[in-house]
Amino acid sequence: MELLEINQKLKETREELLGILNGLSRDQLNKQKDLYSWSISQVCQHLIKTEELYTVAIKKGLKSKDDSFIEKKPLEFLLDRSKKLVAPDIAKPTDEIIEYQVIIEQLNNSREKLYEMLNTVEDPTVLSRRHFIHPVFKEMLLIEWVKSLYLHEQRHIKQINEIKDGLIKGCWCKEGRHAFKKYLLGINDSNS
Repeated sequence: MELLEINQKLKETREELLGILNGLSRDQLNKQKDLYSWSISQVCQHLIKTEELYTVAIKKGLKSKDDSFIEKKPLEFLLDRSKKLVAPDIAKPTDEIIEYQVIIEQLNNSREKLYEMLNTVEDPTVLSRRHFIHPVFKEMLLIEWVKSLYLHEQRHIKQINEIKDGLIKGCWCKEGRHAFKKYLLGINDSNS
């Protein structure tokens, strides 16, 4: 998969994420199922931190002048939510309550920094010839760092949808669930 295709996947995945977040209230963004679960806001914080860390790692990997001869990693397993992964401490979210607009700005800023860095790469094929050590995957080609970002984000979009479903089911009464579901789907009474 070439950088142009990966960039398109990054764009599509981010648009999907922003669409899911659109219209959520502060409470919906910051509600946790329990003390051990992340809120939607915390999932977004994790995505932002991960993207910022990946951007730094890719920059460091680009400084190498030696070609890497390592095998590509199977990254599609990232989409399987039945396989639990533990985020490193550096990428874990805080307990801070964060407003919708702040989340959106931080998501946009982290993506902008990634694109700025990728746009400085004169020969995109170098991303397939250089590597950097990943905390989980060990030696990983830089192109795979970029690819794993959108796969990682897709994984967490599934998580966010699970949280939203839990918020719907968590309403006290049938009418409340129905009204909340309509709200999340963007349906108002004049359209239904």
